[in-house]
Amino acid sequence: MEKQIHIAMLIGALTKGGAERVLVNLADYFAGEGYQVTMVTQYRKENEYPLNERVKRVISDISPQETTGNRLINFKRRFTKLRNIWKSEKPDVILSFIGKNNMMAILTSRFLRIPVAVSVRAEPGEEYYNSWMRFMARHLFARADGVVLQTRRCFDFFPEKVRRKAVILQNPVSAGFFRERYEGVREKTIVAVGRVDENKNHEMIIRAFGEIAKEFPDYKLVIYGEGERRQTLLELVRERGLSEQILLPGSIDNVADAIYKARIFVLSSNSEGVPNTLIEAMVMGLTVIATDCPCGGPADLIESGKNGILIPVGGTENLRDHLRRLLEDTKQADTLGMEAAKTAGAYRPENVYGAWEKFLLALAMNR
Repeated sequence: MEKQIHIAMLIGALTKGGAERVLVNLADYFAGEGYQVTMVTQYRKENEYPLNERVKRVISDISPQETTGNRLINFKRRFTKLRNIWKSEKPDVILSFIGKNNMMAILTSRFLRIPVAVSVRAEPGEEYYNSWMRFMARHLFARADGVVLQTRRCFDFFPEKVRRKAVILQNPVSAGFFRERYEGVREKTIVAVGRVDENKNHEMIIRAFGEIAKEFPDYKLVIYGEGERRQTLLELVRERGLSEQILLPGSIDNVADAIYKARIFVLSSNSEGVPNTLIEAMVMGLTVIATDCPCGGPADLIESGKNGILIPVGGTENLRDHLRRLLEDTKQADTLGMEAAKTAGAYRPENVYGAWEKFLLALAMNR
């Protein structure tokens, strides 16, 4: 028998990215617990995360027949369609993820007496990347019933009237990453996982490892993920004659199995919220190196030199030197990995999902 609370979730699409994975995991949890869950996405795209069959999917974008050459008319029609979805679905609470979705969730549900929680998944100044969006986020979010932020640094972006409603909730980690740390002989691989785009800056890892690849001919760098930079990076690898040592196999479904025995995990982003891939690598006890990027997610996770290594954003030489040191001193690398594994307790599903559940139920009950 379903519980009475109906949770609606709003995001652009369910394509494979960190925020999308978090929302799909939350939907799966709430559906499994007997809640009614409706996933509202603007689009349906290829290569999406699979959605629990008990979760209802609703598409909010207007049809090609409804689309005109006038952007204002198109916006009004999208606005009306999303508002009508809230009216017909009648959720008890709306959870929105990312950018303009958060603004639309607040605006389209006005006067419908549906509590809205918005979630900023990255550095706020980049998620709201122009002056108009920043103004709207700082003032419109005061009308939300709850605001979920990733790190303490994110609070500085918002005025006090928003900070009063803000909380930090951990990202849920898929159960497959919770396993005993691998204590055998590790594979001679350095791994990275994530969308292959400008922000993830995988080029930095390629250049850093490329400078020491001849010193470690048995090692490979493997970058898992798809994105617009993948072909450019493959060409860079070919130009350097490193196609046998640096691999970009694209997206895979079994990330946990693929990286479980790796020697080192690297996160090279220019900016992040709290990166799922870094959490997952640490939970499994990998040796991790990450950029100390805004909005402070890696710095919240890593005590540099104790349970991982923090390096400057764009710090190619710094990364190169740390890779060389840890590949030479695998005992030190293992020590960092064993400390990283202690992160797991904070991300146990029962703790993380319980916090999200308590947060959303409190909003729903106060409608």
